[in-house]
Amino acid sequence: MKKFWNWVRNETTEERTLYLNGVISDETWWGDEVTPKLFKDELLAGSGNVAIWINSPGGDVFAAAQIYNMLMDYTGKVTVKIDGMAASAASVIAMAGGDVYMSPVSMLMIHNPSTIAIGDSEEMLRAKALLDEIKESIINAYELKSGLSRAKLSHLMDAETWMNANKAIELGFADKVLFEEGEPTESADSFVFSRAAVTNSLISRLPKREKPKTGTPIESLEKRLNLLKV
Repeated sequence: MKKFWNWVRNETTEERTLYLNGVISDETWWGDEVTPKLFKDELLAGSGNVAIWINSPGGDVFAAAQIYNMLMDYTGKVTVKIDGMAASAASVIAMAGGDVYMSPVSMLMIHNPSTIAIGDSEEMLRAKALLDEIKESIINAYELKSGLSRAKLSHLMDAETWMNANKAIELGFADKVLFEEGEPTESADSFVFSRAAVTNSLISRLPKREKPKTGTPIESLEKRLNLLKV
């Protein structure tokens, strides 16, 4: 069975890492697909927070919906990290992350769902109606994460939109660029204050020099007193 996860530990937290690499499918044909069953087995094999690394061109939209729902329902914190691409159905799964991080060289792509239909005009109309409803369900996930309007999301899907990390963050699909230096958590004013505090702290540790004496030396006073004697 394909294994998707391994453990990552440090001094302050324990987090499992799951790797979602490859095509998303309802069942496995070649042994390297990501299926809801395999993913569920690995997801529920432990507890606690999980980080999901995604590199997938997408695949079956219903299989992706199942994985999305598993992650949304998971009791621990879910962090999604896109290291290659999260395209098509994989972009839907990415929306399940409480935090979505993207590598500076990764891509996220959204587009309209597609299918193959055979039959008469009525069958074609039914296929179109199904695709329209699937699109609306996908927009639900994008809207929940990004906060964009449904009309805006629909236009982005119509255009088959590819987004690098910065663009995805700008549009609300992602939260941060991976490997980027930590962003300041304080305002500019508080940073200046902190710098001043550090400077004052260092100055207070410097050895204090004695103040120079400003009075007249006692030897000089004695000489003056002798001169005044009659």
